[in-house]
Amino acid sequence: MRVAYLISEYPKVSHSFIRREIAALERLGVEVLRYAIRGPSDGSPDSADVEERHRTRYVLGAGAMATLAHVVRAMVQHPSAFFGAARSAWRLSRRAERSLLHHVAYLVEACIVANWMEEEKVAHLHAHFGSNPAAVAMLAAQIHGGTYSFTAHGTVETDAAQFIGIPEKVRRAARVVAVSEYMRSQMCRWVEPVHWEKVSVVHCGLDESYRVPPGRPFNEVRRFVCVGRLSSEKGQFVLIDALGELRRQGVDAELVLAGDGELRPAIERHCEQRGVADRVRITGWISGADVRKEIEASRALVLSSFAEGLPVVLMEAMACSRPVIATRVAGVPELVRDGQDGWVVAPGNAMELAQAMRRCLEADAPQLQAMGERARARALERHDVDRSAQQLRQTFAPLSGAPA
Repeated sequence: MRVAYLISEYPKVSHSFIRREIAALERLGVEVLRYAIRGPSDGSPDSADVEERHRTRYVLGAGAMATLAHVVRAMVQHPSAFFGAARSAWRLSRRAERSLLHHVAYLVEACIVANWMEEEKVAHLHAHFGSNPAAVAMLAAQIHGGTYSFTAHGTVETDAAQFIGIPEKVRRAARVVAVSEYMRSQMCRWVEPVHWEKVSVVHCGLDESYRVPPGRPFNEVRRFVCVGRLSSEKGQFVLIDALGELRRQGVDAELVLAGDGELRPAIERHCEQRGVADRVRITGWISGADVRKEIEASRALVLSSFAEGLPVVLMEAMACSRPVIATRVAGVPELVRDGQDGWVVAPGNAMELAQAMRRCLEADAPQLQAMGERARARALERHDVDRSAQQLRQTFAPLSGAPA
């Protein structure tokens, strides 16, 4: 079986789950061709990501003449399909948050991808994220005459569903994969019931290394770790406020922010204003192995997000036998059971978050170990990468012309 994957930016630190998914499919005998709009912008410190770069074809960077040649080829070889795709691009642009010019660019990119599919005899194209990768995949499949599907993850699809054309993308897709039941509901929300059966849930899978038990089954240090991009939807300002509240109560705790992003300077200022700058360390972008080290060096993982899909780092921390503290948004309550695997709190409520963090700090070793054991068992059972890959293989098989 042969399929192609299309990602906007690949490889990428925050998208290591895509690399794991591809590797798991390949272990099942699926040949996966990697297509990406552009290369990584974050340095991709993982050695596995460096290897992935050499296995990926990039749409951008071919040069103006080569790009023009792709467009002419698509137009000449598939004139009816090309102009049909052009009309689809125009329809997508009518209510879009991005201009018609952006959608013309998607059409051009789709010509390149469609030509690659033809050259490499690929019948099915799968995109990750319902934004521009799904748009390019939809148009490429239309030009090429094949099928496409996409995985819907979270805020990318829910924040502006109508303005990125989610309804038309779902209607035209052969299948849609959602990473949680919540995301499945959001995809069904925008289309007629006749399309609901094509939307299925496939959980993101854990890296194989997480099957190995952590070096320490629990950790009584007074340190929390938060992993993720420093951006508005992640709510790190609320987490800093909660840490400040703990200090006001005379409760000492450390916080490691593992990640980077556009809000780093503002978050650093906020730490100063709340009087906790000496208790917060920001790592910048780090490799997956270093993320795991930070998780195992902590008492618990904390996510203060305003919006999410189902964060991979939650399942990673749970697989490391660490309790988690997370906000009650999107697919999070599907994974984290309040009082069993950790604590689930209201988003945007610094006092409630501080209370949960204090409970975690006051938990003794037997409590931490019991919660960690339950968390690990749940994460491994629900997020087995090979089981998820088997589900995807069964999804792709009839679309690629191969037996399931």
